[in-house]
Amino acid sequence: MHKGAFQHLTTNELRPAGWLKWQLQVQAEGLSGHLDLVWPDIKESKWIGGDKEGWERVPYWLDGFIPLAYLLDDEKLKKRADRYIDAILSRQEADGWLCPCSAEERERYDVWPAFLIGKVLVLYYECTKDERIEEALYLAMKCLMEHIAVHTLFNWSATRWYECLIPLLWLYERRREPWILDMITLLEAEGVDYEKLYGRFTFERPERKRYWTQINHVVNTAMALKCRALMSYVTGEDPDAFARKMYETLMRHNSMVTGHFTGDECLAGDAATQGSECCSVAEAMFSCEVLLEASGNGFWADLLEREAFNAMPATTTADMWAHQYVQLTNQIFAGRLAEDAVPYNSNSAEANLFGLEPNFGCCTANFNQAWPKFALSAIMRSEDGLAVQSLVPCEAQLSINGVMTKVRVCSEYPFRDEAVIEVTTQGPVEWELAVRIPGFADGAQIDGEKVETGTYVRLRRLWENTVRIRVKMEFEARLVDRPHGAKAAVRGPLVFSLPIRAEIHRLEYVRDGVERKAPYCDYEMFPVSDWNYAFRRETFEPVFDKIGELPFSSEHPPIRLRAQMIQIPWEENGGICAPPPQNAVPIKEAETVLLQPYGCTDLRMTEMPYLPEE
Repeated sequence: MHKGAFQHLTTNELRPAGWLKWQLQVQAEGLSGHLDLVWPDIKESKWIGGDKEGWERVPYWLDGFIPLAYLLDDEKLKKRADRYIDAILSRQEADGWLCPCSAEERERYDVWPAFLIGKVLVLYYECTKDERIEEALYLAMKCLMEHIAVHTLFNWSATRWYECLIPLLWLYERRREPWILDMITLLEAEGVDYEKLYGRFTFERPERKRYWTQINHVVNTAMALKCRALMSYVTGEDPDAFARKMYETLMRHNSMVTGHFTGDECLAGDAATQGSECCSVAEAMFSCEVLLEASGNGFWADLLEREAFNAMPATTTADMWAHQYVQLTNQIFAGRLAEDAVPYNSNSAEANLFGLEPNFGCCTANFNQAWPKFALSAIMRSEDGLAVQSLVPCEAQLSINGVMTKVRVCSEYPFRDEAVIEVTTQGPVEWELAVRIPGFADGAQIDGEKVETGTYVRLRRLWENTVRIRVKMEFEARLVDRPHGAKAAVRGPLVFSLPIRAEIHRLEYVRDGVERKAPYCDYEMFPVSDWNYAFRRETFEPVFDKIGELPFSSEHPPIRLRAQMIQIPWEENGGICAPPPQNAVPIKEAETVLLQPYGCTDLRMTEMPYLPEE
């Protein structure tokens, strides 16, 4: 079995701090922390003996709720997570089968949830060291192998086969039994071959209207980025090579300025009014974390931060009580669209509504994993010590070479450009601290000395008592090119947007027996400020403010850019703006406006023309 470049820490070893901890608390106090109290698909699921949804939603939710509870060290949240694991384990069949379906249903059962619950059990063990997990997972995987040997993978399990490698690799580290490797081989043989798929197709054009396919599905795509990285632990292949090729192919025709790719169910092209599904953002983040761990390539940490600081917060309200199914780069309205104005290939008129489960409920459960797993990726073990992967505020405490060591990252990154890394040891100990310097930095210094960007600065020392390391980065705000003659403003990992003031309408009603009632109701947002702007200048001035209890607040963003903008004619249809106008003529005088981080907006314009002063 081959080793990865890094290893994740556990919730017992790592704790979030500063704004990152506040963001996790916001999640716990919002929709994520209440789904088991208000949403029948979780509250009354077949997974715990109820009669509601018994497929992917409970495992999805637990995949985020468990690390959230343990990162916050919240006893009430822990007990609620424990209750679900206890219920699931108590219902395991004698032959090892875990999923809530009858023996008669197994033959036609898509086993994707079996992969997912296997991941969840591994995560739960890493948080709790619960001795029941290993045996339960052993029996479940052995039963599953016998099942797929007769009933081949199909549908979701065929396109997501590599997810099962996570529990299998974990199990193989503990029980080196040949059948586990045989099962990995079988899964690979029965599942979609993404290497061949991306060797043949360029995904140049979006699927035709209302056409839906598994191999072009945006969430499957986000998950599949890590497929060969997971296989590399068995094969020894380059964990990075295919993922880079796949990502470059995706971004050639389906890019978003956030670093993500479009997909309203299926890959959707490069228009700023084609968004991406919330699930795909959460899964892309997790794929980046797996790729970083396996390959050691900081490229994936760069992409992870761009996803985490832009795409993820933009797909939820600041208080995280509501989310969108699809977020748009240029989003002038969020609500129920007229049927003749729907721009999506596959999604409904409710797709960019903020709410409990707009369009479809998978994202309601799945967005929960994004922030907790991101926090857990901030510091990782390396072969020779520790690696600070992201300069977000956090703290790790663990034994290194037999000496208790604490590493604190004190910062307000990415809203500020510097950090202090504080290393405290209980005695002298030699090890290496690797500090990732993002590739999107224009320059950087460690303790006043210039260092190369896009690399790891490796500090091998004899650590003793308390040592402080100062990291300073240089971020220049600039315009970057986007398709259709548009530009977008970026600074470091942050994308900036023109915020649009919104009039918010609360929608409370009952659907399918589920009561939408504030705060877990739906919200429509109508624009009440102008949005038809173009950039006038290429220079910007950063304006800083304190970080509040809602780090991605639309009302009080921690950083803004002062920009020169000018209004232009720009058409819209039923809440969807047209493509950026070409050769537009200004209709007003230029004015100074304040751009906000993309993740600090609900309604926004991001990709706009550039009309330089004559």
